[in-house]
Amino acid sequence: MIIGLIGFGNVSKNLVKLIKSDDITFITSMEDRSPKTIDAIEKSKIKVLDTFKDVAVACDILISANSPKSALEAAENYGKFTKGIYLDLNNISPDTTFKINQHVENLVDGAIIGKIDSPNPYLYISGEKAEELLFLNGFLQTKKISDNVGDVAILKLLRSSYTKTLSAILIESTELSREYDLEEEFFDILSLTEGDNFREKSISRINNTLNNSKRKSEEIEEIINYFNKNNLSMVRAALKKLNQ
Repeated sequence: MIIGLIGFGNVSKNLVKLIKSDDITFITSMEDRSPKTIDAIEKSKIKVLDTFKDVAVACDILISANSPKSALEAAENYGKFTKGIYLDLNNISPDTTFKINQHVENLVDGAIIGKIDSPNPYLYISGEKAEELLFLNGFLQTKKISDNVGDVAILKLLRSSYTKTLSAILIESTELSREYDLEEEFFDILSLTEGDNFREKSISRINNTLNNSKRKSEEIEEIINYFNKNNLSMVRAALKKLNQ
């Protein structure tokens, strides 16, 4: 089996590490990639083709793991060339997912739940062809939600609305504690109710959010655009905080 990768960030890089089998070959392209991405691809030692069109044609499963704003463009450019399953793992709205579905034959809507670089992340999938990806359960915990493309996209947005709002509040509270020279005590009292590892997890969450603020902002914009009829005051406040 050949798995093609569009995008080679943390998701793709760690999928290569997780899905180890003599029967599976990963392929990608360095076409129009940044020096940082090219370096990551070279270190992974996966097979490299000249173009992403070549990757799409050659693979049995094509995985798109980019940024929300490039997800549709990737599907438009390369989805039509693959006859296998197109697995979209981007944090996009159901509206974008449905648009992608117009450009690919066998779309499966997917989401990585949990830290992708952890030993046991979860993969949630939906779509008529999702059943064919349950073999991945041998490498990472994989759960099919339904046959409906878009169901996982909604779950992704709901989860993101919680985690990104929580991250913004955590960043703001931590900044206040530093202002009053009480950061250590602040995490100490929270750890009493939130658990012994709360400080470490919080610092990791804060750093991840700040280091990827542009992508996080794009994901929040997807939430606001899709749930535009709802009063998302906390989510909008989180977006404002990340854009400061």
